[in-house]
Amino acid sequence: MLIDMHIHPIFYGPICGDEKEVAFRGDTFGVWKQGPMEFDELFAEWDVCGLTQAALLPLDVTTTAGGWVVNNDQVEALCKLHPDKFYGFASVDPHRADALEVLERAFFQQGLRGLKLNPAKQRFDPADERMEPIYALCERENKPIIFHAGLSWEPNAPSRYAHPLAFEEVAIRHPDLRICLAHFAWPWVREMVMLMIKYPNVYTDTALLYVDSPEEQMMELFTKDMGPMWFERCFPRQVMFGSNGPRFRAFKLKRALDKVPMREFARENLYWKNALRFLSGGEV
Repeated sequence: MLIDMHIHPIFYGPICGDEKEVAFRGDTFGVWKQGPMEFDELFAEWDVCGLTQAALLPLDVTTTAGGWVVNNDQVEALCKLHPDKFYGFASVDPHRADALEVLERAFFQQGLRGLKLNPAKQRFDPADERMEPIYALCERENKPIIFHAGLSWEPNAPSRYAHPLAFEEVAIRHPDLRICLAHFAWPWVREMVMLMIKYPNVYTDTALLYVDSPEEQMMELFTKDMGPMWFERCFPRQVMFGSNGPRFRAFKLKRALDKVPMREFARENLYWKNALRFLSGGEV
């Protein structure tokens, strides 16, 4: 079993009927060398690495970029096509006057499982008091939040909004709110580790930039950026598999992680158990 907790479905065929919209997604997300793909191609790739489910992440940038990089309605539609394969997340631009209404509809009417936010792209401070109603809603309704953290390749996305320390106040104020600071907050890996050691409600994922090959990058992450036993000994329940598709391919990342030494319980946590804990808040 393998769950990918970080996929942007910007090129999934059923939601690529509008060429201008697809072009906007590519320009806004910063991906220009890929195009629409149908489910038969997608699921063939999944079969290569044993991928069974994936979290689909939209992004609302209506006030900062004038649109959506996949919207909540599209994620809902994709999940209805393959409810056994997709976990749909919502997004909302925190600067919108109707942000809470958008989020309530996503949770209560559309059945979306959590919230995706990108402080760098959406231009907000994660600890800003104006975010509190959004966090309170997610905490009350047991909905986890996936934040972009660390480097972003997306245009016009200042990294100062995405440093892992910018999220510490959120973890303190909302100890029952599960938050994932994605991409291991690379290049600030040790700051990310510090937060996971301090706060059991803080997670991360493996969807980080491949400066080298996937194999080299994952070995660097798990044996040099961190001590080789840190994951197993200190935060074995807080790291999830994530690919950052379509920018990177899940089968390449899985192949790389298979080569990283770790005990079986840790690998199961990484590949699927931690994702289920993050999604539900329950034991697995």
